[in-house]
Amino acid sequence: MKFFRQLLLAPVALGLMAPVAATAGEMNLDGINQYAASEDQVTSITQFSDVQPTEWAYQALSNLIERYGCVAGYPDGTFRGKKPLSRWEAAALLNACLDRITEVTDELRRLLKEFEKELAILRGRVDNLEAKVGELEANQFSTTTKLRGVATFTIGGNSYGGDGRATLAESALLGKKVAPGQNFSDAAAAQQGAVAFNYNLDLFLDTSFTGKDLLRTRLRAGNYGSSPWGAANPDNLVGLNAFEIAFEGSPGADTVMVNRLFYQFPLGSSFTATVGAKVRQDDMLAFWPSVYPADTVLDIFTYGGAPGAYPLTLGSGGGLWWKSGGFSISANYVAANGNVGNPNDRFNGGGGGIGTEGSAQTGSAQIAWNNENFGLAAIYTYTSPEGGLAGLYGGNGTPLANLGYALSDSVNSVGISGYWQPSNSGWLPSISTGWGLNSHSASNGSAGILSDAIDGAQTQSWYVGLQWSDVFIKGNSLGMAVGQATFVTKTGDDDLLEANDGNYAWEWWYKFQVTDNISITPAVFYLSRPLGQLQKGGETDAGFDNFGGLVKTTFRF
Repeated sequence: MKFFRQLLLAPVALGLMAPVAATAGEMNLDGINQYAASEDQVTSITQFSDVQPTEWAYQALSNLIERYGCVAGYPDGTFRGKKPLSRWEAAALLNACLDRITEVTDELRRLLKEFEKELAILRGRVDNLEAKVGELEANQFSTTTKLRGVATFTIGGNSYGGDGRATLAESALLGKKVAPGQNFSDAAAAQQGAVAFNYNLDLFLDTSFTGKDLLRTRLRAGNYGSSPWGAANPDNLVGLNAFEIAFEGSPGADTVMVNRLFYQFPLGSSFTATVGAKVRQDDMLAFWPSVYPADTVLDIFTYGGAPGAYPLTLGSGGGLWWKSGGFSISANYVAANGNVGNPNDRFNGGGGGIGTEGSAQTGSAQIAWNNENFGLAAIYTYTSPEGGLAGLYGGNGTPLANLGYALSDSVNSVGISGYWQPSNSGWLPSISTGWGLNSHSASNGSAGILSDAIDGAQTQSWYVGLQWSDVFIKGNSLGMAVGQATFVTKTGDDDLLEANDGNYAWEWWYKFQVTDNISITPAVFYLSRPLGQLQKGGETDAGFDNFGGLVKTTFRF
């Protein structure tokens, strides 16, 4: 307003300072009276018949009329912009504008007085906010790092059925968790039949130095190892998603460990590179081919139906992906024993290095395409598990399939996985599905007498997962999945070992979204033949099955 008044007063002041005296004719009192009398007649610049948009002062005149209402014209509808401005006309124009400014100022004074208390409160709040912002800036954790966490409580247990009894060979294959002649269900109930309450905690420290890169440090702790879903259970297929901690180098229950440490950065506009001393296969994939929640119940349903092709091997490694539109190509390498200096394989007292016989290494290549509703991926993974149990992550296979991986020199795996999800919640669920095939080789005889059975053997897996969103209450979801954990479908020598390793797994769950950060998920699950082929033949024809239930509470912060 101050600048406007200066602009307005400048020509008027110049006119008033002119030394030439005005005559009565120059005053044109009749014209001034006409001008003053027409003050209230103009509300838009379009009312002037002689003012065109091409005029150099068109916008300035429009602002004076429409914003300030202090410009008038002549009764004939003209502005006469090219006519010289007399001192009297300047005085009339100045008086009209100053009157308007005075009115606005008075209105503002009245408003300020009327809302004096409210404005005082707002000023106090602003002062408090400024103080808090200053305190946060002075005590912030880091200018480059963000901390987020996920804490999970799980309470539940298992029940077992069937009258199958273990043979001597089966007892040996199960690590003597079941004594020869003992009932499988009795042994499982004796070891893991109690209800237990466990926890898992993940802390993510995400650091960016350029705004486009990522240094991720993941700290993890939990006590699932001896839980109803832990390694002590004769049924290795009941591992929960949180149970992966037992297979990621945890030094013990309730011990905080560095679970991830890798750096990810762009190379140009389409490529992204990842390198880490502790990085997992899926950290280096541009696309994950499933929308079925990875943090629901059984770990079996986490790997796109192909745990052999998506083994989620954790160790030293690096990878590169390319993305353009919906297409992506990813390639990566991980050595589970990449932090160990002994290059020999574990059968020769070693198990370490990068690119050695003892690396327990995997190399993967994935091609994928996705849009908002649909995604599809094909992946190939080469696994050399001689240095350790690489290639079949956690409890994702029957005991015989796990043994085949443990004793193989190499495994070639392929997987095809995809999903479809509706644009809006309703009766149609999202659908995620996948299938995997693994070919085993044990040509160097490291598997001993089982080499012939393992060399040329094949294992497979598949799953279908459904999820309905906004079920009963907005934000809540319902889901179920069915599939087969990795099982032997072909052996290298049918005379030595005939494949009969099939099994089925189901899970059902409902997630209550209590708040934006807290959810409660009750769930039940069923495993028809968790021991696979060990439940067939001889004294085990009566079978062995596993039914379980749990309630999981998740806190995100």
